[in-house]
Amino acid sequence: MGQYDNRWQTVKVTVEQGIAWVSFNRPEKRNAMSPTLNREMRDVLETIEQDADARVLVLTGEGSAWTAGMDLKEYFREVDAGPEILQERIRRDASEWQWKLLRFYSKPTIAMVNGWCFGGGFSPLVACDLAICADEATFGLSEINWGIPPGNLVSKAMADTVGHRESLYYIMTGKTFDGQKAAQMGLVNKSVPLAQLRDEVVLLAQDLLDKNPVVLRAAKNGFKRCRELTWEQNEDYLYAKLDQAQLRDPEHGRAQGLKQFLDDKSIKPGLQAYKR
Repeated sequence: MGQYDNRWQTVKVTVEQGIAWVSFNRPEKRNAMSPTLNREMRDVLETIEQDADARVLVLTGEGSAWTAGMDLKEYFREVDAGPEILQERIRRDASEWQWKLLRFYSKPTIAMVNGWCFGGGFSPLVACDLAICADEATFGLSEINWGIPPGNLVSKAMADTVGHRESLYYIMTGKTFDGQKAAQMGLVNKSVPLAQLRDEVVLLAQDLLDKNPVVLRAAKNGFKRCRELTWEQNEDYLYAKLDQAQLRDPEHGRAQGLKQFLDDKSIKPGLQAYKR
C-alpha cells in the first residue's frame, strides 16, 4: 500500500518517480467538487508540498471526468439552506485551494484533463501552471443554463487565459467545446487522444523534474505576479525574485550552469538544462 492510500475520502493520491498524481475521486458524481472535497484538497496540497518525493503535481480525475464543477446539491442547495455565515466558510475553502494555494504552489503543477471539465472546474484548471487535455474532453461554462453567472473566480480565470470574444461566447451561451478547441483557445497547452494523455503528461513532468526546483518556482511565480504589476514595479520585483532564487538555491544553479557552459563546454543552455 502507498503512504496516501485511503487517507482522503474524495481525493486519491499516489506518488511515483517524483510525480504526485492527485485525482478527484467522486467518479459517480463526475468528480463534482463538494465542500468535503474542497476541504480535503487543501489538506492534500499542503501535505504534498512537504513531501520531498513529490516534485511535480499532476491534477486529474477518476473515471470519465476531470470535474463537473461545483456539486449543485451539496455546494449550493444544502449550503443555501444553512446559516448565512456558513457560505463564508464554504466559499473560503473553495477559493483557498482552487486559486490562492494552487496558483502559487511551490511545486510545478500540471492539469491532466481526462474528460468533463465544467463551471467551477475552470478555476483550478487555470490555476495549474500547465495543462494537457484529451481530444475527447468536454468543456463548458453551463452556469447561464441554470440561472447564474459563472461563480467564484471562473470569469477571472477565463479573462487571464482566453481571448475576450471566445470567453464571452462560452460564458453567454453555455455551449460546450472539445479538447482541440481548448488548445486552440490557449486554455490548455496541448490536446492529444485520450489513449496518449498520460504518456504526454509524464513526458512533460519529466522535463520539469530535470529543472532546478528553486529557480523553477521563482520563474513561474514571478511570471504570474508580473501580470498584475506596472513595468516599473516589475523591474524591481523580477530582479528581487532572481536574487531570491540565487540566495535560496542549495544547488547554486547559476554558478553550475555558467561553469558547465563557459569552462567545461559541456552544455548548450539554449538547448538543454545544466547537469544537476
